[in-house]
This record gives sequence, structure tokens and C-alpha cells, in this order.
Amino acid sequence: MTAIRLLLVDDDPLVRAGLSFMMGGADDIEIVGEAADGGEVETLVDRTRPDVVLMDIRMPTVDGLTATEALRRREDAPQVVVLTTFHADEQVLRALRAGAAGFVLKDTPPAEILAAVRRVAAGDPVLSPTVTRQLMAHAAGTGTDMRRTRARARIENLNDREREVAVAVGRGLANAEIATELYMSVATVKTHVSRILAKLDLNNRVQIALLAHDAGLLEETDRP
Repeated sequence: MTAIRLLLVDDDPLVRAGLSFMMGGADDIEIVGEAADGGEVETLVDRTRPDVVLMDIRMPTVDGLTATEALRRREDAPQVVVLTTFHADEQVLRALRAGAAGFVLKDTPPAEILAAVRRVAAGDPVLSPTVTRQLMAHAAGTGTDMRRTRARARIENLNDREREVAVAVGRGLANAEIATELYMSVATVKTHVSRILAKLDLNNRVQIALLAHDAGLLEETDRP
């Protein structure tokens, strides 16, 4: 089994030491580097080629949001999991819109942080339906008419079936749940998700969920 290559980014040396101790003890994870600021990340990514970057969102010089945006613009971008002390705030939302695969709280139990890294490395987002709903509620308070107009224009690129899948992803459903609800195989759901990502130039399911919310698709499904 090939180990997951992990890069740790946090300005607090004690936090980095704790994460390194916790993650380094797992047989399937290899710590390939550590950074104390977002400005060091791209150079370290070039040197160490991580699969996943565990990124603190608040750092004094170059923050995790800026570093995430820079990383996700790369063709060979590693997955990013954001570390934060807040469940849902504007910076977390911006990191997810930029392509982060999810976030974990700094007080999350070690086993759950390990599970998050493994899920992201396997291509799955780190957002439960409950957390997705919290984020959507926060996004509703910070959204704009312009964002909705842009999102609706992008959604027009989808056919009816892809749109249904996008709404289901926005509701936080897993592939198996979508397959049951829409009467299709899990493989077909995965194909639709891949097509949605390609058509809308998105990085992951989290961005599909946010776009579906921005376009007002989730509100439409809630109507009687």
C-alpha cells in the first residue's frame, strides 16, 4: 500500500509538532514536509509532491486562503484540507470555493483528522450533510444577487439529469444515496458528477454544492 504523502502548514510550532506526532504514527501516512506560512507552500509542494495539504487558514504573512487559491490553480494541485477554529465563516467558505476539499476544526479528535486526510486522498470531500447545511446557511447571509446570476448562468450548461445530481450533491447526499433517490447506479452517479465537474470547471463536490446553493437550486427543491 502506498502511503499518503502529507504536507503540514501551520504557523504554530506546537500545533505542527502535535499534528506530526499524531499523523506520523499512522502506517498509511507519510509526513513529507512542514511549513510555518502560506508563502512557503508552493516551493514545498514542488519539492515534496504531497497528495494532501493540511492547511491552517489564519497565518500572519500569507494566510491559508491565499495559499489554497494558489495551489488549486495548479494542474498538479494536491488536495487541501483547511484547519480552522470556526465551524463556518467567510474565510472557510472562500477556501472551499477556491477548491479546498473540506475543513476540520483544530479541536477535532485525532482519529477524525486522520479519517479526513484519508477521505480526501481517496477523492471524497470532508463535509457531512450537517456541516454542509451550516455552510449553506452562512452562505445565504453573505450571498449577493450577482453571485446568484453568475451561478445560474453556469448551471445552464448542465442537462436535466446533471442538474438533479448537482442538487443532490448540494443537499450533502453520498453517491449511494443519490443513486437510490434518482433510480440509477452508483457508477452512473459518479459519471454524472465527473461530467458536472468538467462542464463547470470545478475541483470537487464541495464546489458543486456551493454552486447549487448560489444558483438557488436547493431553495427550489424545498418548495411545496
